[in-house]
Amino acid sequence: MSSSQTSSSSTDGAQAAGRPDADAPFPGLMDVTCPVSVRLGTSSLSVRACLALKPHSIVRLLQPVGVDLDVCVLDVVIAHAEVAIVDDSTSIRLTEVVTPGAEGVDS
Repeated sequence: MSSSQTSSSSTDGAQAAGRPDADAPFPGLMDVTCPVSVRLGTSSLSVRACLALKPHSIVRLLQPVGVDLDVCVLDVVIAHAEVAIVDDSTSIRLTEVVTPGAEGVDS
């Protein structure tokens, strides 16, 4: 696990790069909120196995240890990340922003 004391929002990043929101291709959409999820891994379970789950059950994931997490917006992978601790909060640090249409990207 890594630790970081810095963070920035997408708005701060856009302004720091000299691109005010008015210059955005769709300025009316800049404040729309989208659900973001971070996917640790995936697995498949039968209904029987799901019904048998209880506290302390272990579910094996398909991803190997050390693989970056997937950052998804509306179930579309937009980036990869690693876990970071900021102050006393669990956070993520982006390691790669995924290019639309890149090989191996979920859609």
